Amino acid sequence: MNEPNDIALLKQYAGENSEAAFAALAGRHVNLVYSTALRSAGNADAAEEITQAVFIILARKAKSLSGKTILTGWLYQTTRLTAANHQRTETRRRNREQEAFMQTALNEPEPEAWTQIAPLLDDAISKLGEKERNAILLRFFENKSAREMAAALRVGEPAAQKRVTRAVGKLRAFFAKRGVTLSAAAIAGAVAANSVHAAPAGLAAMVTAAAAKGAAVSGSTLILVKGALKLMAWAKMQTAVVAGAVVLFAAGAATVTVNEIQKHDNNQWDNGEVSPLVLETGPHIVKIIPSKFPNAGGWASLGNGRERIYGVAHTAKELVQTVYGSESTRTIFLTTLPPGEFDFIANLTSGSSEAIKQLIRRKFGVTGRFAMVETNALLLEVQNPNANGLKLDATRDSFQGNGTGQWSCTNQPLSLLAEMAEAQFRIPVVDGTGLTNRYDFSVTWDQYGKKVGNQYPNYPNLEGLKQALLDQLGLELVPTNMPVEMLIVEKVTN
Repeated sequence: MNEPNDIALLKQYAGENSEAAFAALAGRHVNLVYSTALRSAGNADAAEEITQAVFIILARKAKSLSGKTILTGWLYQTTRLTAANHQRTETRRRNREQEAFMQTALNEPEPEAWTQIAPLLDDAISKLGEKERNAILLRFFENKSAREMAAALRVGEPAAQKRVTRAVGKLRAFFAKRGVTLSAAAIAGAVAANSVHAAPAGLAAMVTAAAAKGAAVSGSTLILVKGALKLMAWAKMQTAVVAGAVVLFAAGAATVTVNEIQKHDNNQWDNGEVSPLVLETGPHIVKIIPSKFPNAGGWASLGNGRERIYGVAHTAKELVQTVYGSESTRTIFLTTLPPGEFDFIANLTSGSSEAIKQLIRRKFGVTGRFAMVETNALLLEVQNPNANGLKLDATRDSFQGNGTGQWSCTNQPLSLLAEMAEAQFRIPVVDGTGLTNRYDFSVTWDQYGKKVGNQYPNYPNLEGLKQALLDQLGLELVPTNMPVEMLIVEKVTN
């Protein structure tokens, strides 16, 4: 008889409070969680505490995880976030112990490849997209066969194997940039053989007791759980906003402005009309040039499929933000950038983003990195869970907005609502609702506020928007100071 899959066990626990179901999940995944925590934390005691915290979080989130969740990937990401929270409070101890860990925790002789990549592995995996990350974890961390991996990912075996191959290639490129040059086969073999270590005896039973039965845990563990849950709420993808920007980007405007860029260097561009499709199939080029048509109301696009990054009439700051995929509300400039406006393009078959970042480094003398920074922000929280404005049973994706104070969305996550609010308030807005479903919602407010004479001194009417979110959706924007992932733009030092 086939064993129930992860989601079946999770539903059994969520619906029936089944300790046996949770114990089965813990026994199935404790080695993965413990090993990931061990690499991040650098010592066994911290790894056990992180592991316990992760399974407590799983118990609390069991009812909200969708049936499409790849639990292996979810646990891996949650472990990374929990470990990051642990590192923030114990940075000094981690730094002291990391080197000793690499020399003593792996007390058996390991292949040279593993010794080189182990300190870099989790950072490398975190840079992968979700689909490729899940493929790597299932194939090498859980030793799934091609058939089992394909079933879990809901794709055919060739597609699943292609994801693994592509992901290993990206890991290889990541390591190479850090001075570790290995073949794809060496990397795959080292990860498969060494990435998961057996958790201490009894740890699965311990985490089950703490998470499913509510057994007493230490105060530091509870603090770790609370901090990790906050980090999970704060971690946001910005692809919805980027996708919306691409949809709003008019094809006609693309043709005109790309032709303008073309005039700078006719020898490297096809003659005639240049559309996004032509950019996909035309000559490869990576350039940043002073704008020949400044004050053109700059636009930019991040292409899909084959990488394409291009825009016109952007300031250097806007160019950097576009290339790194960061909003102005989440960017800190620690150095000055050149004045004026620029046209830019990178349309390589692959690696366009990295190529234009290197060009920014050479041309402007700056580089960017992402880091968690304590900053003023607004936290989107549920104040009235019975509000009628959030509706499930969405059937299609759409977003509409206008300049008169109305948003109307169907089948969208609340993270998108936080992003729209951030564009209005011009400071980070973080989704702290904990609601993971997709909703239909509509918000209407007086965007101008009260008129005084011929002026609208309160435009944009942010207090009106706050009140509308509270009254119509039961959601409150709470001022706070919290860690937010920010793009740090700084001068190149080497």
